[in-house]
Amino acid sequence: MTYETTIRGGRRRVSAMAAALMLVPAVMTPPSTYPLAITAALVLAVAILAWPIGRVTLSVAAGCTAALSLALNLAYFGQPGHALVWLPFELAALLVLLVRVIRWVPTPRVAAIGALTGAAAILLPLRFTLHEPSSGLRESVFVVAVAVLPAACAAGVGLYLRALENRRVRAVQQARRQQRLEVAANLHDFVAHEVTGIVVESQAAQFEDLAPTEYREILARIEQAGQRALGSTDQTIAALRAAEEERGEPPSTRQHGPADLVELVDRFSATSPAEVRLSLPPGLLDAVSREIQDTAYRVVLEALTNVRRHAARAGRVDVVARRTDDGAVEVTIVDDGGGAAPTTRQAGGTGLAGLAARVSALGGALDARPHDDGWRVTCLFPAPR
Repeated sequence: MTYETTIRGGRRRVSAMAAALMLVPAVMTPPSTYPLAITAALVLAVAILAWPIGRVTLSVAAGCTAALSLALNLAYFGQPGHALVWLPFELAALLVLLVRVIRWVPTPRVAAIGALTGAAAILLPLRFTLHEPSSGLRESVFVVAVAVLPAACAAGVGLYLRALENRRVRAVQQARRQQRLEVAANLHDFVAHEVTGIVVESQAAQFEDLAPTEYREILARIEQAGQRALGSTDQTIAALRAAEEERGEPPSTRQHGPADLVELVDRFSATSPAEVRLSLPPGLLDAVSREIQDTAYRVVLEALTNVRRHAARAGRVDVVARRTDDGAVEVTIVDDGGGAAPTTRQAGGTGLAGLAARVSALGGALDARPHDDGWRVTCLFPAPR
C-alpha cells in the first residue's frame, strides 16, 4: 500500500464520519431540514476528500456542490432557525473548498469554479435572512458584507499556495533543464570526442600503407577509444535516468585535473599527424578550484576535437597554460592549419558556445577566433583567491 493510497483512505474515513455527524441532527428536526443536512454533509465531504475520484475531478465536484448550496438558499422554505444549525459547518467547508479550488483547479477553469464557490460561501447567510420574517434587505446586505471577509481571506490563502506550487513546478522544470543541458554537454565533450578518434584511426587504417605491427597499434587505440566512449555513454545514460526518475541530483560526472589534461594531449598526439606540444608549469592548475580545472580540460578537449574535424592538415598544435601578470590563469590552444572557423554540428552538442557560458559562470572569459593560418582558442580564468 502506497503513501498516497493511505492518505486517500484516511480522508475517506474522515469525510464519512463528518458527513454522518452532519446528518445526525436531522433526526431530531422536521423532514423539511433534510436538504440542509444533506447539502452540508456533501459540501463537507467534498472539502475533505482527495480528488480526483475516478473520472470526477475537484472542479466538477466543487462546482456541483457550490451550485447546490446556492440553489438551496432560494429553495429552502422550512423554519429559518433550523438553517442556523448547519450554516456554520457548511460555511467553514465552503471556505476550505474555496482554498483547494484556487490552489489546485487548472487555470482554464479556476476562475469560474472559484467564483462559484466563493459566491456560495458569501451568499450562504441569505438562507436565513431571506426566510426570516423580521429580516429585510438591510440585514441581508449586512450579513453578505460580513461573509466577504472570510471568503477573501480564503481566496488569498489559495492564491498564495497556488503561487508557491507554481514556483515549485518552475524550479523543478529549471532543474530538469539544467540536468539535460549538463548531460548534453557531457555527451558532446566526451562521447563525440572519442567517436571522432575512432573515425580518424579507421581512416588512417584504410588509406595508409602500414605494417602489421602498426595495424595492431591502431586497432588497440581504436579499442581503447571505444571503451572510453562506452564508459562515457553509460555515465550519461545513468544521469538521464536519475533526472527522469527524480531520484535527487543526477550522478555528477568525474571532474578532470592536470593529470587528465596531460593524458588528453598525449592521446591526441598519438592519433594525430600534427605535432602537439603542452606547456603546463607544475602546480599551476593546482591553485584553482576543481570546477576550473575540469572546465579547462573541457576547453582543451573541445579545441583539439575541432582541430581534428576542421583542421586535419594542421602540422602543429600548441596547448599553453600560464599565469598572467595580474595572477589570472590563461589556457591557449593554437593550431597552424585550416583557417576556417570551427563550427559545431547543427544537432546535438554545445561546442564552444556552451563552454563560453560555463567559463563565464566561473568568472572567466572564452575567446575563439582565426589566428594566422589556423585557429586560436583562449580561455582566461580569474586569479585564485
